[in-house]
Parts: sequence; C-alpha cells; structure tokens
Amino acid sequence: MKYIALIFENEQKAAAAPPAEQEALFGRYMAFTEEVKQSGHLRGGEPLQPTSTATTVRAAGGKVSTLDGPYAETKEQLAGFYLFECKDLDEAIELGARICRLHEKGEVAVEVRPVLEIPQ
Repeated sequence: MKYIALIFENEQKAAAAPPAEQEALFGRYMAFTEEVKQSGHLRGGEPLQPTSTATTVRAAGGKVSTLDGPYAETKEQLAGFYLFECKDLDEAIELGARICRLHEKGEVAVEVRPVLEIPQ
C-alpha cells in the first residue's frame, strides 16, 4: 500500500539555522533517501520551495481567483513529502518517525496518510 509522508516545519526557524546545521540536515536527508531507495520503500518525494512562492487558487461561481502565498497561516508549513510503498500503516509510521529523527531539535512533524488508490 502507498503512504504519503507530509513533512511540516517552521520554515522561518529552518531558514535561520546556521549554514552548518542546514548542511548537516540536508546530508541526513540524502542518506535517508538513499536508504529508503535501497529498501524498496521509496516511490517518490521532493522538497518544496518556501510558502512565499505559493499561489492559492480558488474557484467559485464560475470565477477563478488567485492569492499569493499559502492557503492558511500556520505555525508549521509543508516543506516536502515522500511517497512510500509499505506493507502496513505501522511500517509507514516507522518511516515517518525516522524522518522526525533527522531533525536533532525535533522541530518537525510528519503526517502519514494512506494514498487512495483508484483502479485503472
């Protein structure tokens, strides 16, 4: 079954971290990514640009409107995601926990959610 791991962090705090900390975290992510590739769990994933680059699109009454910025003001922002193939939710949660442990200060949350697979 496929699961998505949505990674949320406070992007202002992350950007304010010293460059050495940012580089170390990036290295841990690259090592983790290679491990989940090798284990066969990885199906996809990407980091995201900051929320300042986001555009929110809405449609109502036949009219489309856009708003610069994220959909909602929140303490933590969506920073990236992984798409995993796992045998069950427990295995997906363990991978999510491993992502959390990449952050030495624990300033990250990972939402693990099953993907709704639609038959072709």
